[in-house]
Order: sequence, then C-alpha cells, then structure tokens
Amino acid sequence: MSPLELALEIRPDSRFHVVDVRDRARSHFGNALERYRNCLYVSPHTTAGYLPPSLGNRLAGDPQQLAGYVECFRAVFPPDAGYSHDKLELRSDLAPAQRLVEPTNADSHLTFMSSGLRTCVSYPTRRPGPVYFIDLDGVQAAGAPRQRVTTLVGYNGEVEVARETLRVPVSAHPIEAVNLRDVRYGLFDQVAALIARHGVIKGRVRLQLAQAEQHASLTVNEYETLLMQHDLAEVLRDPLRFAAEKARHAWNDPLAVPAKAVEYAKYDLVRALNRLVEALGSRGARLERIIARALGVPASRFLRMKRSVELLVSDARTPGQGTVVEGTYQAPIMVQWRRPANDVRFVDVSLMRFE
Repeated sequence: MSPLELALEIRPDSRFHVVDVRDRARSHFGNALERYRNCLYVSPHTTAGYLPPSLGNRLAGDPQQLAGYVECFRAVFPPDAGYSHDKLELRSDLAPAQRLVEPTNADSHLTFMSSGLRTCVSYPTRRPGPVYFIDLDGVQAAGAPRQRVTTLVGYNGEVEVARETLRVPVSAHPIEAVNLRDVRYGLFDQVAALIARHGVIKGRVRLQLAQAEQHASLTVNEYETLLMQHDLAEVLRDPLRFAAEKARHAWNDPLAVPAKAVEYAKYDLVRALNRLVEALGSRGARLERIIARALGVPASRFLRMKRSVELLVSDARTPGQGTVVEGTYQAPIMVQWRRPANDVRFVDVSLMRFE
C-alpha cells in the first residue's frame, strides 16, 4: 500500500492555540490514515509545530498540562521584551508595505526553539490519544487568525537508502547560528542528488549532529538576521535576558536595578513551572528536570534537547518527482555556543524512503 499524503487546514482562534490534529483529521478524512502503521505530521510554519513523541506522549492526556509546559517557556520569552527581530524599522528583509503588517513575534520563535517543538514528527497510528498541533502565534495583532496548514503522511515503514556527512565550516565566534540552507554548504544540492539517485518519492531526510559534536544543536526556523544574530545570541549568553528585560519595565521605578529584574523573572518562571508540576503530580518530576535542563544557566543547557531535525520528501508539487518540502520561511539551522576545534562541524544526513 503506497503512502498517503493529506493536507489539513487549521484556523486558530487565539495567539496560543492547541488543536488535536489526529481527531481533526479523522473528522475530515475518516479512517484513511488508520490503515497505516505510522503517520508523519509536518508543519510548514516557524512558530507552530509538534512535540516529539517522547515528550508529547507524557503531555497528551490533558491540553492544560500541555499549556502549562509551554507557559514555562513563554515566561522566559514574554511578548514585547525589546527583541531586535521586532524592530521592524531595522528589518532590511522587509519591504515598506510589509513592515505595516509584519507580526512582532520574536517571542514565539524563541519559545518554539527552546521548548523542543518540531516541524516534522512521526507517531504510530495505533498509539491512543491525541497528537497536538501547537500554535504560538495563531492570531495577528489586528485579531485576524493566521493561515495555518499541516501535512499528514500515512506510511507503514521506512528504509534508509543513503547516508552522507556534511562538513560545515563555522566562524571563530563561539556563539553562532548557521543557516544550513545556505548554498555555500551544498546541503540541498546534495540531498536533491540523493533523492534523484534513489528515486525517493515519499520519505524524509534526517539531519543529525555527528556523535562527537558537542555544545551545539539543530532546529528548523526562520533564519532572519536580527533574530538569529542578535536575539538568539543574547539568549545563549543569558537565557533569562528577555524575561528580565520585561520585568524591569514592569516595575514602577524606572531606575530598578537589573539584578532585581532578574530575580523577578526567575520568580515568574518558577511559579509557572510549579503550577505545571502540581498539575502533573508524580509524573511531573522528570518533566521538571527536562525543563530545568533546557532553561538552566549556563547557556550550554539551552537547546540541548535537539540534536536532529527532519524534513519531508514529497512529490505533491511535482508528481513522480520527490523533493524536500519546506515552508516559505523555514530553514534548518545549526546553533552553537562554544567554538569547535578547527572551526568545523559535521552533520550526518540520512535519506529514508517510506513504504
């Protein structure tokens, strides 16, 4: 039985919006996907996606628990905390007309990356319970819902047909975000050649840091200069930087010292984390450790949850010809917070064919 690919539209009704895509797909497509052993869920967005199964399974029982988990990271990245990405007058990538409608959503991008959300995940179809699509920026400033869509691919199994290693030169800067879509690295040319050589029509590409790589992580997001080189760099230096900035402006005293703001930010985060752990009961202990590890200082803890990302291969756009499918603003990004030896890192590239 050939893999089945379906597209599902989602209409969020709030900025933070959670929807059970598995249930929504069943109401739209019946049991079409239930005939397969697995389902790949793909988001083309940079502020909306899915939790990996290991974490999603622990939070699947109650949307409120899921909201509590995300709230911990939203406390670290509050809206309107002075992000460079949100200073639209500095965004050279935007036309004047686009600056008038562009959302100020750096907090959503940073929450997406730090909380472990992914753009491409696979769940067994026989697994009970929901699969949540989590939107961090579902409503525009004027109140209009964003246009969201997710792709679902049912498949029974997969076979690895090729594996190669990508050499990624990095600068001498210890903190850096590298756009792996950049033509200088040849990643997409390399993957396109593999897809054509092996005739993969439906499948996925996995990018994974080589085993020896340390102090780095991978994500899929928007590679916008101010977001990556300023906001993300600030977070890697000080994970509570923007929470403290928001707290500083919340005080009536304009001369409030930064240390006071940092303590306020930590308190706000701890309150959010405690509410989540109380809701989860005994199941919250491990999750509490995960969050503490992801948000802990020093910055080497930040983003450590993700050493790999995956991309969909599909022929939906050109029947019979598989290509890597990405959203308009998506790019695989390698983030490092310590300089490697010889200023080079290695990423393993695997190509899988769905069956």
